[in-house]
Amino acid sequence: MQHRPLARLGLVVHPVRDTREQAELVRAWASSHGLEVVGLRADTGRLPAGVGTVDEVEFARTVDAAVSLGGDGTMLGALRLLVGRDVPVLGVNLGHLGFLVELEPRELPAALERIAAKDFTVEPHLCLRARIVPPDGRDVREAVAFNDVALARTPGRGTVTAALSVSGQRIGYLRGDAVVLATPSGSTAYSYAAGGPVVSPGADALVVTPVAPMSGIARSIVLGVDEAVRLELLEKSGPPVLEVDGIAAGELAPGTVVEVTAERDAGHVIRLDAADHGRRSRVKLSLLDLPLLPDEMLELVPEELRRHDGQERGH
Repeated sequence: MQHRPLARLGLVVHPVRDTREQAELVRAWASSHGLEVVGLRADTGRLPAGVGTVDEVEFARTVDAAVSLGGDGTMLGALRLLVGRDVPVLGVNLGHLGFLVELEPRELPAALERIAAKDFTVEPHLCLRARIVPPDGRDVREAVAFNDVALARTPGRGTVTAALSVSGQRIGYLRGDAVVLATPSGSTAYSYAAGGPVVSPGADALVVTPVAPMSGIARSIVLGVDEAVRLELLEKSGPPVLEVDGIAAGELAPGTVVEVTAERDAGHVIRLDAADHGRRSRVKLSLLDLPLLPDEMLELVPEELRRHDGQERGH
């Protein structure tokens, strides 16, 4: 992917968390470099003065790069917004662990300078495109996910029971609390929590993972990226909720068909130090298996280091 000339920078902010300090930093830096900054109209009132707002269509059509201020969820939203366009996205972690985002807030100024100098690489990410066909065949919907698509049980409404076909061939059925279809990047999210494998982001693959299976297919299946997946909710299935990158997208009736295909190079993530990001991600993944809460994990850090970090952050 060639680095395009940078004239208009897009800003995507967390819908709730306070991102004003970092957003103002981006605006001031862009102004000093003669660049325009735009955000989404839905974020009006939470963006600094001097940042214009546009609708999602114009945002996706006109920005040359984007900065995501939040966590992995915000980053995923930015990637979905820019799906299929050669627009790189820089992720700044204002959330918790953050696997997809690379930067901590203190690293943002130096990162912006490197972007201006085109001193970065771009990590391509595949997405899942889901086509949801209701039993009557009307009102067909489509959805895009960069982490996962899940059919999750509605409490008290019965288990999820679905027939699985791959490339037109019936494989078997799944019955349990949920079925998760994950990208390699999404393999460390819901699928991992359900016992699925960790897949390298550099792999071309799609993972199908049953959650709390009661019968049928009971282990994850790793498929090629060119293999189309079809899930048909059987008549005896409860009505699951469709989740796209963790966001509820409505309840599905028995008889609904969900067709999922993978698309290469659908999203582009800015990497300033891919090796360092990989090391951080491995540490974060290992922390998920510790039986400790985040505040309890802090107790594992020597007191002098905790004090030093607090001084650096101005606490």
